[in-house]
Amino acid sequence: MAGIAGTPGTPRVLRAMNDRAALDLLLAHGPLSRTRIGKLTGLSKPTASQLLARLEAAGLVRATGTSEGRPGPNAQLYAIDPAVAYAAGLDVTPQRIRAAVADITGRTVGEYELPTPGRRPAQPVVRQVTDALDGAVKAAGLARSDVHRLVIGTPGAFDPGTGRLRYASHLPGWHSPALLDDLAAALPMPVEYENDVNLAAVAEQRLGAARGHEDFVLLWNQEGLGAALVLGGRLHRGWTGGAGEVGFLPVPGAPLVRHVTRANSGGYQELAGSQALPGLARDLGISDVPPGPHAEAAARLVARAADHADGPHRELLRAYATRLATGLASLVSVLDPELVVLSGSALTAGGEVLRALVQAELAELAAARPRLAVGEVREHPVLRGALESALAATRDEVFDTSR
Repeated sequence: MAGIAGTPGTPRVLRAMNDRAALDLLLAHGPLSRTRIGKLTGLSKPTASQLLARLEAAGLVRATGTSEGRPGPNAQLYAIDPAVAYAAGLDVTPQRIRAAVADITGRTVGEYELPTPGRRPAQPVVRQVTDALDGAVKAAGLARSDVHRLVIGTPGAFDPGTGRLRYASHLPGWHSPALLDDLAAALPMPVEYENDVNLAAVAEQRLGAARGHEDFVLLWNQEGLGAALVLGGRLHRGWTGGAGEVGFLPVPGAPLVRHVTRANSGGYQELAGSQALPGLARDLGISDVPPGPHAEAAARLVARAADHADGPHRELLRAYATRLATGLASLVSVLDPELVVLSGSALTAGGEVLRALVQAELAELAAARPRLAVGEVREHPVLRGALESALAATRDEVFDTSR
């Protein structure tokens, strides 16, 4: 009979559900009084008092002062103790690894960037990962053992069947069949791996333009062109992790690219990827094409074009919108999503002007009519998504008071 205590409907489970509801309210609203927690959860004052005492005893919440400046007597306020747990995220590109650590409330407490230039990594990948993580941990004033969970975002995806990275031949050192085992041996915390664009979608769903949406597509254009598919509120990754690798999509207006994984490109990437924009600008007679890496140059070009109401810069934006809508038409015709979020610097730089042009073009090329929105998480969206993903799993673990 001992096992019955943990079944649904028993006092322990109901208490744990109320505890989690209160903790989620404190995450969303910040410090709250006992009365306010009671009202928001629908619990009586005595039950809310018991709940807070329980959470205080468990070390999950702490008293943080009183509610001054309101009518009536000052009330004791309670907040989640941010030091209850920490989670970390890594955003990996061929040029650098960006790392961050966040406390349980989601506040970033340490960041670090490790440059990784060159086709042959100077350090093995395991060393790169641990160095980047340790840099962020040190910046946070913590130890590696303080981090409960790590989520690593990379281009491509690790095939769940083989454990090998696919769809990202441009990421040097990350293709060893033993890599995941080596990383697991080197890191003391649970580690998850996710496609970078999928993590940008997690960030938009939790914090940005896709809040409240269960079915949406995120189109990403920065170093590469890709998409994330959220169906029924969940990321759709595909059989080998390759769902959303739309850069490989054959599209009208671009020559067929064969052996796409070897080329690490495809028709849609060649037509609308950020590397195509400088050439398109020159073809339209724009002479002042910004120098630098193609993602940065493309973002500057698009931003500048969005500031012009006419002339070759506006022609550039119209041509770019047509190219983007050409690939999007295939995507929305198959998926019929409620929303498409435009993310990545080569899209967000165009703002509302580019969004409206793509929306108008898509309306002529596809029967489905999703709403288009510009991504709202502009600062390191992949890293933010990695942190949000790591925090969600960490909270499920440490906020479960039924254990």
